[in-house]
Amino acid sequence: MVDPRIIVALDCQNENEALALTAKLDPSLCRLKIGKELFTATGPQLVEKLMRLGFEIFLDLKFHDIPNTVKNACIAATRLGVWMINVHAMGGKKMLLAARKAIPIEKTRLIAVTLLTSMGPSDLNDIGLYEAPEEIVQRLALLARDCGLDGVVCSALETKQLKQLIPDNFYLITPGIRPIDSATNDQQRVTTPRQAIENGSDYLVIGRPITQANDPLLMLQRLTAEINIQKVTL
Repeated sequence: MVDPRIIVALDCQNENEALALTAKLDPSLCRLKIGKELFTATGPQLVEKLMRLGFEIFLDLKFHDIPNTVKNACIAATRLGVWMINVHAMGGKKMLLAARKAIPIEKTRLIAVTLLTSMGPSDLNDIGLYEAPEEIVQRLALLARDCGLDGVVCSALETKQLKQLIPDNFYLITPGIRPIDSATNDQQRVTTPRQAIENGSDYLVIGRPITQANDPLLMLQRLTAEINIQKVTL
């Protein structure tokens, strides 16, 4: 079975824009991430349409609420048949356990967000977190692991350390991926696809470098080739 390691972030504003973009992509080379903006604009109908086109979906809604609310949200998301959903690890142990209980193991993958890759040390200090980002990420990842989740979202700068602490069947999903010749935009803790794979990332979330490329499919093919070469040489 093909297991694409690239997840294309559909940072689109409406269904037509999303469908026009995905028509230029190949579901054998990527999965798709639908976040709050696009899901709020289109609802579950777009998720279902894209799945019928052969794409597996990472529904990136980052649930963070009281345990019962998160549990019910996870049940609703799972009914859509999506490949993966996420919650915020900072919701705490009770919330994470409620989310895990809501989703049958080996059905929809359940992962936790550790720290947003847009957050640097000064942002963390503003909310009373004075540890280094990698220390916070490590603690939250271990909490997610202990609660039975399938993996975490983290920066590729933190994956090497996490891979040493957590077994291989715990997935590390890394946003903030930028080819060498791309701008970082609003991300702070970023790395290249090659560096991410070297550090142990399992799946790479890539948005604008693909979606805003003159030829999105060509860029997707180029990045896939880079990742596959790196897998062979590791």
